[in-house]
Amino acid sequence: MATIEERISALGLVLPPPVTPPAGVVLPFQFVRVLGGRALISGHGPQEADGTIAHPRGKVGGDVNVEQGYNAARLTALSILGSLKRVLGDLDRVVAWGRVFGMVNSAPGFDRQPSVINGFSDLIMELYGAERGGHCRSAVGMAELPFGMPVEIEAEVEIAN
Repeated sequence: MATIEERISALGLVLPPPVTPPAGVVLPFQFVRVLGGRALISGHGPQEADGTIAHPRGKVGGDVNVEQGYNAARLTALSILGSLKRVLGDLDRVVAWGRVFGMVNSAPGFDRQPSVINGFSDLIMELYGAERGGHCRSAVGMAELPFGMPVEIEAEVEIAN
């Protein structure tokens, strides 16, 4: 059976390095905090392969269309996986995805947040399968997100010690 990192590579995807925040911005928190058999994952946004915050930015349903939002959620999954890899050392230590909280920077009247956050869920399910990758999820609209990101996602996973 292929490892998670082999699956990522086979899809032609890469895990980004730690996020490069905008100049003057300090991020004084842990992106992943391990507590016993759980890893709590702070809110992440979409990243380019070089660690910068991905474009396009703006509100989904306005500046950003649903397909672009879906892709941003997919890039956010890679961002989270990159952080998990740095902390856990091995993405196969994730034995179950528990809870996912997806936030969409939404234009007034936009109500397709689940379609956007599916970009995250679809990739996690493709990589981990239904048993390990199946998760509970919320997909909500927000008036604004940091740095104009279209998507921010936080999660919690169960890990093997």
